[in-house]
Amino acid sequence: MRSEMNYYKFSRDEWATFHAHNFASVSDAELTQLRSLNDMISMDDVKKIYSPLRHLIHIRYRDYQQDEYTLSQFIGVPHHPHPFIIGIAGSVAVGKSTTARLLQLLLSRAYPDRSVQMITTDGFLYSNAELERRGILDRKGFPESYNMDLLIHFLNNVKNNSGVIRAPKYSHQIYDIVPDEEEVLDHPDILIVEGINVLQLPSKQPIYISDYFDFSIYVDADPALIEQWYLERFGMLLDTAFTDPTNYYYQYAIGDRNEAFQMAKDVWRDVNLKNLNEFILPTKNRADVILHKTHDHLIDEVALRKFN
Repeated sequence: MRSEMNYYKFSRDEWATFHAHNFASVSDAELTQLRSLNDMISMDDVKKIYSPLRHLIHIRYRDYQQDEYTLSQFIGVPHHPHPFIIGIAGSVAVGKSTTARLLQLLLSRAYPDRSVQMITTDGFLYSNAELERRGILDRKGFPESYNMDLLIHFLNNVKNNSGVIRAPKYSHQIYDIVPDEEEVLDHPDILIVEGINVLQLPSKQPIYISDYFDFSIYVDADPALIEQWYLERFGMLLDTAFTDPTNYYYQYAIGDRNEAFQMAKDVWRDVNLKNLNEFILPTKNRADVILHKTHDHLIDEVALRKFN
């Protein structure tokens, strides 16, 4: 273990000693199903990284429930539980979605009588038409491309247990908000919120997204590796899009492949890397846990925040 600034840092093998004997039961088929395109995850990851992480979340969730009960006693009101919200941040193509889905599965197994739900902040992007109207379509993913008022209103309703909550639905296949479709949350006990912007501090907001979080995770990697994963994923998307004219990537799949990859490299450099350096990476040290990845998406180090 190393101690740096506000974090304890553990190697993969050191982290594995924290409650790793309580190995979560996950099948190979389940791992394959929840893995994002071009992401890699193994049973060894479940055992050495995610089982201890699940146990840490169990401890935080237990303390959260006790704090809620103590507060209700202090102010003399009946105890009504509120959802425990976990935020997962990191760059495009770093593997946030895989982490979110695996944690949802593990927590569902740990709490079979609780509702563990998940949502991505992609649904709170403005539609492409609205981004074009505002002249910021080329800044999709940057803070100004999100309807932050709607996202904060949504999280406020969830946290206050306001009943069935609906949110816009985003599709990576059409690269836009899906018309007339919604994501529905129905009284979650635990909610996982995944997105590049979940730890950001947007300007002109009296409250931040992370104010609603009870636990947060940042998935980290060297930007050069993330670019490699981004381009590999882009190639896989081209391989599956050429038979579907409704797919956003169809136009690139049927065209010149070299030109398509040059476009992807330009998007990475001018949009995703810039967004990472300016707005995403600076939020890393706000997370409770940082999962650092190296080659082949292997998590080689876990950083645990010392102080909240």
